[in-house]
Amino acid sequence: MTVTDAARESVESALEQSSTPSFSHLNPPPSYDLGDHPAPTGREEIWRFTPLKRLRGLLDGEASETQLTWDASLPEGLQLQEISKDEARELGELAPNDRPSALAVDRAVRTVLLDVPAERELDEPVVLRLSGESVDDLVYGHLVLRVGAFAKVTVVLEHTGSARYAATTSVLVGDGAQVDVVSLQDWDDDAVHLGRDAIRVGRDARVKHTSISFGGDVVRMHANVEYAAPGGEAELLGLYFADAGQHLEHRLFADHNQPRTKSNVVYKGALQGQGAHTVWIGNVLIRKVAEGIETYEENRNLVLTDGCQADSVPNLEIETGEIEGAGHASATARFDDEQLFYLRSRGVSDEEARRLVLHGFFQDLIRKVGVPSLEERLTRTVEAELAKNVRAGLEPVGTGGTPGGTA
Repeated sequence: MTVTDAARESVESALEQSSTPSFSHLNPPPSYDLGDHPAPTGREEIWRFTPLKRLRGLLDGEASETQLTWDASLPEGLQLQEISKDEARELGELAPNDRPSALAVDRAVRTVLLDVPAERELDEPVVLRLSGESVDDLVYGHLVLRVGAFAKVTVVLEHTGSARYAATTSVLVGDGAQVDVVSLQDWDDDAVHLGRDAIRVGRDARVKHTSISFGGDVVRMHANVEYAAPGGEAELLGLYFADAGQHLEHRLFADHNQPRTKSNVVYKGALQGQGAHTVWIGNVLIRKVAEGIETYEENRNLVLTDGCQADSVPNLEIETGEIEGAGHASATARFDDEQLFYLRSRGVSDEEARRLVLHGFFQDLIRKVGVPSLEERLTRTVEAELAKNVRAGLEPVGTGGTPGGTA
């Protein structure tokens, strides 16, 4: 063997290795095969925070013909279409990477497509209202949103009522498009919802995804983003408020698989009441090819009473040092002494001072939703949640320090 042959083999081997997909330990390889997504035991890293016994058999794989009730507000010229599972794959939807999304694709009664033509700019939001009748109903949902190049659209998904619901939504964003997606979980107290929103961002496109969770017994939302070409930007926002006994879990995965892409993650949550539990898992994977990227992830939690737990775990997986910037921040805290003292010293009652601090904590995120009617509704909901604390006579947690959970 000559030196040239050896060098050629070395180069070919390196190229082969670099082209082999790498996967995050927090996000298993995507697959449509249910056998690749076995029922969890709770010992798996991606399931260790989730109360499996409270899922009411949602992950067992039982077939069901039940559907949620849909009420759609669509701008003129748009319509919802029913397509086959094979057609969804041909459109380029993101394959499932966990058991709930795999079940949703495999078991859904129908697959729904919302198609926004290229260069179409919509002034009014698309609103899809999905409601369930009973937690006894097992429902699978499969939705594909395809937005053409240079189009501009806002899509709001509202979930109300009750059900055991496993769903997956793929958002396919064309080059240069601007897309805002808002997912609101405002279920009844007994609902169980396991959802995945998977986004692919086109060249120089911009996506803002906002996940908002107030209702439900157990809600576990998973937002994923990847890039089809350089120049894409993704902003992932979240807001949640957990009451006594509620489990609200949000998981994020930003896969920087293209150079010169950006992601920014900001999630904020509040907790009150015995047994309230929130989980936030942030994860960013920066692949070898992703030179020149920028990313930042942040989670803030405000604990209002004793007996709550907030778990917050940011992660960065970096395979190249040739980046513009990467960082993360996480904090779980109580009301700020100085803010409360300042307000009290000016004659503001203790109850009103806490309301104002909570309002300020959430308001910067609420203003970014971009749908005025929904922003007003969220402000009212936050204040109603805080009022539950007052009506129940719950003792506010002491200020300062970091209660249970990860900071």
